[in-house]
Amino acid sequence: MTKKILSTEDSDLFREAVGKVSPLKNDKVHGLGAPRPKPFPKPRPPVHEVADEVLALVGTEDDISYVSGRVAKNSLAKLRQGYFAPQAELDLHGLNSAAAHRELLGFLADAVRARYRCVHIVHGKGYRSQENYPILKNKINLWLRQHPDVLAFCSAPPKDGGAGAVYVLLAMA
Repeated sequence: MTKKILSTEDSDLFREAVGKVSPLKNDKVHGLGAPRPKPFPKPRPPVHEVADEVLALVGTEDDISYVSGRVAKNSLAKLRQGYFAPQAELDLHGLNSAAAHRELLGFLADAVRARYRCVHIVHGKGYRSQENYPILKNKINLWLRQHPDVLAFCSAPPKDGGAGAVYVLLAMA
C-alpha cells in the first residue's frame, strides 16, 4: 500500500476541523452515572425432562442441537459445517407423534445396521401446530437425546430445511 501525500490545503483543512487536541493521560472509562437496572428474566416455556436435564420447549424458528459425552465437542461444529454428508433421509411431515416415533426408531435402527454415520431427518417447523410450540420438533429434540445410537444432532442449514430439519451423527455399530 502506498502512502497518500496530502496537500498543505488538505492538511490545514483537517487541522481546522479537528481543532485543538491533547493526548489522553488514561484510556480507562469510568462510571457514567447511575448503575443500570437489572434485566427482567424472560418467561420460561413449559419443559420436558430428560434423565438429568430439563428441556425447554423450542419455537418454530429455534435451532436445536445436542452432543453426547461420547464424542469430541468439535463434532457438533463439524456436523453443522457439513463435514459429515448425510447418507439417508427421513421425512416426518404430516405424521402424528406415535407414527413419527415408530418411523424414527425404525429409520435409526436401519441406519445403524447399514453403518451410516450421518442422516438427515425432516420434522417440519410446526407452523400448523394448534399449540404455540411445534409438537413434532420438540418430540424429535427429546427422542434423539434419549436414543443410544445418537452421538450428536443439530438443525440443518437453510438449504436442507433449516429449523425444520436436523442432521444426526450416529454411532458406528
